[in-house]
Amino acid sequence: MTQYKKEIINTLFKAQQNHEPVEFISKTYEVEEPVAYHIQDELISEFKKANNSEIAGYKVSMTSDETQAYADTDEPAYGTILSDKVVESGDTVSFSQLFAPLIELELVFILTEDLTVDASDEEILKSIKVAPGIEIPDARYIDWFPNFTLGDLISDNTASGLVAVGEAADPVSYKDFENITLKLSHNDEEIATGVSSDVLDNPIESLKWLIRKLDTQGKQLHKGEIVSSGTFVPPVPAKEGTYKAEYSYPGSIQVTFKP
Repeated sequence: MTQYKKEIINTLFKAQQNHEPVEFISKTYEVEEPVAYHIQDELISEFKKANNSEIAGYKVSMTSDETQAYADTDEPAYGTILSDKVVESGDTVSFSQLFAPLIELELVFILTEDLTVDASDEEILKSIKVAPGIEIPDARYIDWFPNFTLGDLISDNTASGLVAVGEAADPVSYKDFENITLKLSHNDEEIATGVSSDVLDNPIESLKWLIRKLDTQGKQLHKGEIVSSGTFVPPVPAKEGTYKAEYSYPGSIQVTFKP
């Protein structure tokens, strides 16, 4: 591993462990996408050792033209979800554990079988359960959103903070995944609505993108892992109080934030 990669990994790891955000790495280094994913992999290895955690799955980010524009890219990116970063519906999250978290409303796919790059739509649907989710993106950078480059984002595990997962249901048809509606409320006041077609036209396409992307890196999805689909609505800065996401399918989920 080259010296500059080690420096980036060390900087981001220390930022997490010391809970002190750092300047964007792009101010010092030029990091292209393949290198950024390698840095992410090494950073995840360090987090696993430090926190005695395992890979629980992946999150897909930037699944709309609007969110891709943040990083001047034309495709999504993924981050790695660790087991100690998964919470349940009804849980309370402390801001003291986070940096500058956002709220994103996403479906969470739970794999009941391994999935390989040659899986058909029918095989994918037979190999998943689907849960309502709230993703809580967070990054270890100062004033991070929406000011990052693609290299900044991917290196820092694509702003993976926490993922809240609700009760899983059987999948609907491929076509029905295009028309799932969402209402987000904060302390019982509606603040956003969304639709699943804003996630690469269909959240199943987000899952397929991830399968293909992982395959190019010699990875694949395994039974028991989860995948957060990409957001139905633009990211919302998290505030103190309770957020409730009501999906027309597969159900509702809520998370409370406290100081």
